[in-house]
Amino acid sequence: GVEVGPSGVARPADDVRYIALRAGPDTLVARVEQEGGRVLATRLLPGRFTIPAVALDGTAAGLSADGRTLVLIRPRRAFPRKQTALAVLGTARLRLRDTITLSGDFSFDAISPDGSLLYLVQYVAPRDATRYVVRGYDLERGRLLPEPVVDPKVFGDVMRGYPVTRAVSPDGRWAYTLYDGGGGHPFVHALDTSEGTAACIAVEALAGRSDLMDVRLAVAGAGREIRIVAGAEIVGVIDAETLRLSEPSL
Repeated sequence: GVEVGPSGVARPADDVRYIALRAGPDTLVARVEQEGGRVLATRLLPGRFTIPAVALDGTAAGLSADGRTLVLIRPRRAFPRKQTALAVLGTARLRLRDTITLSGDFSFDAISPDGSLLYLVQYVAPRDATRYVVRGYDLERGRLLPEPVVDPKVFGDVMRGYPVTRAVSPDGRWAYTLYDGGGGHPFVHALDTSEGTAACIAVEALAGRSDLMDVRLAVAGAGREIRIVAGAEIVGVIDAETLRLSEPSL
């Protein structure tokens, strides 16, 4: 249920950002300059849509790394919802390419760098929003992929927890999400959006911390490592190549 609001979404170091504003029962999508806020293009979409947030800290997403595809989602009014709607736009003219309607409750998770694959979180327990599976959606063929995206080393398909924060690799391929683990076992979900694979990395150093919701992920070393940062303390470092967690070197 987290919404980004008027801050919108942008690629790192880009000079424009995309916002979605309520326009009565409809949505006004705009491309605006980062500095000065000059409106460069607009499009009115029928119905209510928003820039998706992918974590409780309000991290915005929905824009592909190549800058050509923008995905919006219909805001959730209640949990669970019977139907989920998404809008797929081309950024050049903000033209509506497709409207996706799925049976069941989903939220946006990630998009591949070239905008061909969409990843969604599907909620599988009507009374428990912490239980979910990650599903792939082929935007070119317009279909939900049949098998969930899972870590083969983790027993069971269903993961658990609330997303705390998100970081993305410089090329937009990897989405790293810190989850609280639901039962007190925080982990980082590393999703390869190009290959459709994932790994779950347990972060025991965060178990029981009262400041877990303030922890952030930081991609460093030109994308070679993901730092888990609690305040001024680095509590762990994930190697982006091996996806192994280690304590920070002093």
